[in-house]
Amino acid sequence: MKVQCLNSSSMKTRNLIKKVFAQLIHEKKELNRITVTELVKRADITRSTFYTHYDNIYQVASEYQMQTIDLLCNPDLKLHSKQDILSYFHNIYTCLKENEETYKLLLTADDSLLFLDKLKNIASDKIYDALKNICGDPYLDLTISFLMNGITVEMIRYFRNESSYSLEDLFANIQSWFQKLFS
Repeated sequence: MKVQCLNSSSMKTRNLIKKVFAQLIHEKKELNRITVTELVKRADITRSTFYTHYDNIYQVASEYQMQTIDLLCNPDLKLHSKQDILSYFHNIYTCLKENEETYKLLLTADDSLLFLDKLKNIASDKIYDALKNICGDPYLDLTISFLMNGITVEMIRYFRNESSYSLEDLFANIQSWFQKLFS
């Protein structure tokens, strides 16, 4: 992050850059097709303003990814029980719901699939670590893999407007599946 002190004005500028970036990734479908020139023109800011906040387009994408990864990897968030995991799913749902339009824009790009795979692996590891000592399933890693792969596919379908279910429906079912699998 280039700007060290994020005052109100800096935060607004960064949010504007990220909003326009999300629109461009939705239109272009590929990160490497977005240029700084195009972004600053659309955001109605100068190049120097952009470069005050970011080094390049990839850094904007990385910031989006890091915000989501921070949510999933929060080292202060310890999962010790099945209820903790259900709360974890609820926290993810809340984040996705609060940023739903942005994720709909970002997840239309094919570049996002590698990022989603990374998120899936992080969440799977966190859930496995929480359940390995309290669940007697000898196929725990396989069960978690099926669950998380299914969740990932459905999230992609939802954010690409290919699902007939609401985000609320999906998360209600995720909680139900989890409870059935790990009862």
